[in-house]
Amino acid sequence: MKKKVFITGASSGIGEGIAKHLAKDHKVIISDFSESRVKQTQEKMSKQGFQVEAQVFDVTNEAHLQALSEQSIDILINNAGIQYVSKIEDFPAEKWQQLIDVMLVGPAMTTRAVLRSMKQNNFGRIINIGSVHSLVASAYKSAYVSAKHGLIGLAKTVALEVAASDITINTVCPGYVDTDMVRNQIKQQAEVHQISEAEVIDKIMLKNMPKKQFIEILELAGTVEFLIGPYAKNITAQAFVLDGGWTAH
Repeated sequence: MKKKVFITGASSGIGEGIAKHLAKDHKVIISDFSESRVKQTQEKMSKQGFQVEAQVFDVTNEAHLQALSEQSIDILINNAGIQYVSKIEDFPAEKWQQLIDVMLVGPAMTTRAVLRSMKQNNFGRIINIGSVHSLVASAYKSAYVSAKHGLIGLAKTVALEVAASDITINTVCPGYVDTDMVRNQIKQQAEVHQISEAEVIDKIMLKNMPKKQFIEILELAGTVEFLIGPYAKNITAQAFVLDGGWTAH
């Protein structure tokens, strides 16, 4: 039986990749705060043979959250994310708050929005797209690291609260994934550290990953597919780390 999947921030990158992977077996709704972007992605995916619904959705918008609560969502994938790289003393306060709102408050509120129907249906799967930075830190990313660390605490707490129902919540924590957002980070890191983009990749991004490879989106999509499937019904409150050995140090 097809499940209804709602993915935030799914106009590109990881969200789009997961949507494509799950669309063959489920009813997938891709969402993004930008109507033009989400519609464009829907059209592109349709031409590629992937049928998905598109919805304008801002994780910080109360009206959008209320509308989500009125839908019956089986699987929620909290993927929306942004990045900003700066020393803490130069970090704009409003930008710091924005990252926390999008990547920590947002997932908490989307989770709150879908839980009522999940409990009524006695089924729900919630996947937070975290990061290796949910577990370790890197300089100049104080807001991002704080938000991603928070996701693990959020998942643990919610898991305890919904344990009586067939609802699980887990956090997938990849190392650097080859996406547009990461490519933008390379440029920002090059400016901050005053080094070349090639040096950023070798000396910063992949420095701590013994396998020296970017994580592929398909690896994340396959992990999500497992976590929402029947063999993972008792896996909850966990952090699944795909980091090429980073956290083995």
